[in-house]
Amino acid sequence: MDGLRGRRVLIVEDEYLLAEDLRMTLERFGAEVLGPVPSVGEAMATVADNPELDGAVLDMNLRGNMVFPVADMLTARGVPFFFTTGSATSAIPERYVGVMRFEKPFDPDIVAVELGKCLALAMRL
Repeated sequence: MDGLRGRRVLIVEDEYLLAEDLRMTLERFGAEVLGPVPSVGEAMATVADNPELDGAVLDMNLRGNMVFPVADMLTARGVPFFFTTGSATSAIPERYVGVMRFEKPFDPDIVAVELGKCLALAMRL
């Protein structure tokens, strides 16, 4: 899977074990991982400080705070991202209904493969 090799990927996740499992998986696929970061504020700062960001995996609900301001920043910069969620998805704003979501517990390998495909496609466009 070369779609992740050398790509800078942000992980926004507040569940430590899940975040670390995803980080290790993305790194195994060759990604340079930023984070994981556990809060909206830290995620927004990380996005602002890293103009060369290639992709992201965003937990929708971070300790009761929705991640959509981070998604808005990524969208404005044209950075592809996926959502992960352990709760109902009825709170997704209309503008993000079409974004791929992975229900917890998810398989980190599947997330890595799908993100790699997405980033490879984005490079060709």
